[in-house]
Amino acid sequence: MIEGQVTIKDIATKLGLSKSTVSRALRGRSDVNADTKKAVRDLAEKLNYQPNQVALSLKSRRTKTIGVIIPSFTNLFYSRAICGIQDGAMEAGYHIMVCQTNESCENEKKYIDILLASRIDGFITAISRDTENLDHYQSLIKRGIPVVMFNRTCDLEMPKVMVDDFGGAYKMTKHLIDMGYERIAHISGPSSLVNSTNRLRGFLAAMKDNGKRVYENLVVYSDFSLESGKTCTKELLRKSTKPDAIFATCDAVAFGAMHVIKQSGLKIPDEIGVGGFTNEPMSEIVEPSLTTLLQPSYRIGQTAAKMFIDILDEGIHYVPESRILTMELIVRNSTLRNKTALT
Repeated sequence: MIEGQVTIKDIATKLGLSKSTVSRALRGRSDVNADTKKAVRDLAEKLNYQPNQVALSLKSRRTKTIGVIIPSFTNLFYSRAICGIQDGAMEAGYHIMVCQTNESCENEKKYIDILLASRIDGFITAISRDTENLDHYQSLIKRGIPVVMFNRTCDLEMPKVMVDDFGGAYKMTKHLIDMGYERIAHISGPSSLVNSTNRLRGFLAAMKDNGKRVYENLVVYSDFSLESGKTCTKELLRKSTKPDAIFATCDAVAFGAMHVIKQSGLKIPDEIGVGGFTNEPMSEIVEPSLTTLLQPSYRIGQTAAKMFIDILDEGIHYVPESRILTMELIVRNSTLRNKTALT
């Protein structure tokens, strides 16, 4: 024990109680009467009592630490999601350790091993765009290590927190159709990621339901980056059938698309419309402002933390589930062809 550190035994001695009664009172147990709880907590506060975290973790076999693995710190979505994870974890008395993979599957595997060596209780993770082989996640599942995936998920049976990628893409595509666009292109994300494929599915469903032709050569694939948005848009504008609108899988890709379109001398939205996905802060500032979908990143992170703690509390009784959050279409000037521009 650190010299001068107050223990449960000290509180028990001063109040004439047993150590077990003090321990139960500090944990808020219902089998300790209200007056005793108040007396214990008041004295603990007065003496600046701090629980022995090492002893607690040995007793509960928990370290109260969650390993968080994300693709990139520079992506504002993940920065905001981390805030939600941290707040949700701290509310329940947990801490987080965060690692970024820089979109590398090898880094993802490495950080899983590093965090496990730090005795974390489990993981909240968004997989990298390079992750196709899922053996490292299957190993965690077999070993009974809790894992919650968020945003970028896979087909393994595990708890997940996602937005309605299909429904959001459907809303965006329907909006472009309602604006009078006919030759709508879609810049998708990596085909190995569930959110990319769900957005593509939403796009295709909206086109079919509204009797619009899908030009196969107008569906191309990006890696979620601004640079890949530029590359994909240059490819689309070289097609014999040129698009009159582009629905990009994320705002960064949409920004790249808008840059190339402007350089090509085409006018947005009159000659070609652009829609994004995420509602990054820049989407309101670029000219013209970007029509996009609001992705509730903070709430996604907070929900993932709550789900993780539920797994630990329920143990073997926990049933893996997916929680899908709705998205809001934010209409701005980049798609308002022949319509009154937003002020």
